[in-house]
Amino acid sequence: MPKIGFLFPGQGSQFTGMGKDFAETFPWAADTYDRARSLLGFDLADVCFNGPEETLRQTRFTQPALVVHSALAGRLLREKGIVPAAAAGHSLGEFSAMIAAGVFSLDSGLELVRERSRLMSETGIRRPGAMAAVIGLPSEDVRLICEEAESSGAGLVRPANLNSPEQTVISGSREGVAKASEIAKAKGARRVMELAVSGAFHSPLVAEAAGEFEKLLAGSAFQKPAIPVYANVSASPVTDAETARECLSRQMTHPVRWIETVQNMIQDGISTFYEVGPGKVLAGLVKRIDKTAEVIPCGTVAEISAVSA
Repeated sequence: MPKIGFLFPGQGSQFTGMGKDFAETFPWAADTYDRARSLLGFDLADVCFNGPEETLRQTRFTQPALVVHSALAGRLLREKGIVPAAAAGHSLGEFSAMIAAGVFSLDSGLELVRERSRLMSETGIRRPGAMAAVIGLPSEDVRLICEEAESSGAGLVRPANLNSPEQTVISGSREGVAKASEIAKAKGARRVMELAVSGAFHSPLVAEAAGEFEKLLAGSAFQKPAIPVYANVSASPVTDAETARECLSRQMTHPVRWIETVQNMIQDGISTFYEVGPGKVLAGLVKRIDKTAEVIPCGTVAEISAVSA
């Protein structure tokens, strides 16, 4: 039997209409959206199903939308007998991975994500930043480009998401990201694309928000993961509650080491990945990391119905 790994997407995977097929097909899914409305204080289902897209893209809506969607998809997969041996999530997706591993419940996870998204939104207003995807250069080259941009006095800029061998997201001050983008283009980047975000996530510029979030994590109940969760900050499997807490507290200011995460999961015997949530972003990244890896998108009822255990 192949060892299965569940992968959970982060921001950028959302789309208007997400989750509607689950809610219309399964009463328990509709109940989950009702519970989310009570916990969050707004109608998550309406935002997910009807948008508008500009609203769904706002951090405070996007993050809980993704967590609920992934939870629904994960439950349906398990009901079909598809059970993971390990999990990982990209940025926000790490909270979905922790929920899947039983580190905390969906309700507790939503409460944490509600506060995380609030802190990140507020930080984006107080300390505006920027992020950009650099495509076509190795991640080490991008790291050196960030150092060069900082050394020029342009401002802080760091690698934020090490997504694939030729895709690295950078994060920092607007001036720092602009300078690094300029250098990257001069050094042969195939494309540099600014991302539609308000803050410099996964960089030291959000340290204040990370400090506040760490206090919330300290007061939350964490359980031992039922399966290993490969953490963004270490790319290594987390198997105890305190390490899970520590990794989530460091995640906001540290890069997402996605290349190493996928490589380590494969090295540890995971042969089939399921992308549990909307879109196919992670499937594309995994294929660029290892062309031989099998990745199955599971973001809709139809996609999951087509999967056999």
